[in-house]
Amino acid sequence: MPILRQTARRLDHARQQIDRVNGRDITDIVLQDPLLAIRVLAYIQEASHRRLQSDITNIASAVMMLGIDPFFRKFDQPRTLETMLSGQPQALLGVVQVILRTQRASHYAHEWAFARHDMNVEEVALAALLNDIAEILLWCFAPHLAIEIRSRLQADRTLRSAGAQQEVLGFPLADLQLALCHAWHLPELLTTLMDDGKAHLQRVQNVKLAVNLARHSTGGWTDPAIPDDLTAVQNLLHISRETLLHRLQLPPEVLPGGLSEDAAGGQGGWLEQPRH
Repeated sequence: MPILRQTARRLDHARQQIDRVNGRDITDIVLQDPLLAIRVLAYIQEASHRRLQSDITNIASAVMMLGIDPFFRKFDQPRTLETMLSGQPQALLGVVQVILRTQRASHYAHEWAFARHDMNVEEVALAALLNDIAEILLWCFAPHLAIEIRSRLQADRTLRSAGAQQEVLGFPLADLQLALCHAWHLPELLTTLMDDGKAHLQRVQNVKLAVNLARHSTGGWTDPAIPDDLTAVQNLLHISRETLLHRLQLPPEVLPGGLSEDAAGGQGGWLEQPRH
């Protein structure tokens, strides 16, 4: 499985300074790339599931379990996404767009989980980062199918993503996502956090809303689904529309009638600065 070229460069730079690198530095690199994150998780599950009584559900713990030197030995000279798709510019652009969306979703999920005083913020952020791993892999290994799905969605704005996936693949990508989670023996907790069928759970809502807002805002803030997304986030965090827009660093005029929705809750606290 490939990783982003930028990730490979950052890993190489860290390797050259291995005496000054710690687990947090490596974790920060991994959490910017869903492809590397899933590789690390799958490997640590395979390597340690018989030795541990509890699952490893975040990258920091996985890196700590592996150790600095073994991590670099295991993930030495990785194949890059850009090299793999060098002759398929449409596929490369498509997968990079999805990865950027997952990075945004992970950022939202992290901020909202922190605001909710979640017991493990990193688990929620990781679930959002990996939520679209099936789509990312489709762009990597069957780009003609990913392009066909995108074409159908662009041709018919009323068509839902799951419907287009069903038409082209014969199944929705959500089903493939869960099948991959089981095949890689990912922790049940992470699988649950990525399962829309468990949306009655607040942590799953956190992930789902972050993924939805990242997807709907990809092309700007005019998507008709965004007002409903914002209302749902307000309800999750018990904050007003004005406070939410401020935390998203969005001026009210970006959304038509952005401040006209009824406030949900008070001006509850949230992170004062976004995580970079």
